[in-house]
Amino acid sequence: MSAVDEPDWERLEHQARQALPSAYAPYSRFGVAACVLAEDGRSFVGVNVENASYGLTVCAERNAVAAAVIAGVRRLVAAVVVCTGPEPPTPCGACRQVLWEFGTELAVRSVGASGHVLHFELAALLPAAFGPEQLSPSD
Repeated sequence: MSAVDEPDWERLEHQARQALPSAYAPYSRFGVAACVLAEDGRSFVGVNVENASYGLTVCAERNAVAAAVIAGVRRLVAAVVVCTGPEPPTPCGACRQVLWEFGTELAVRSVGASGHVLHFELAALLPAAFGPEQLSPSD
């Protein structure tokens, strides 16, 4: 895991849970928070922000990645996603693709309100991922 050996999953989950009450989910009532870990050990949180025009909703994972990018991070090694629902939330397809951009070997932990935990490697969540290697060089 680069500069970070094994992520401190408890710390990351705690940070995500601290952010969870800030989720803006007036339509689904399904709050989600995420905490991403940069290879330098810094962590960044995000929450889902819903919109009356549902397609404009932004997921917690993408907001956490955006916070990391603002801080200059370009490489992530782990992510924790927590929610208000009982079952562990896995990142949606768009979030999986955004996470892939910043960490193809990213470890993902999802935790539901029931305490049930799932662990994944991002590659298992996004098989045959699209990345920069698929883009043809410009002439």
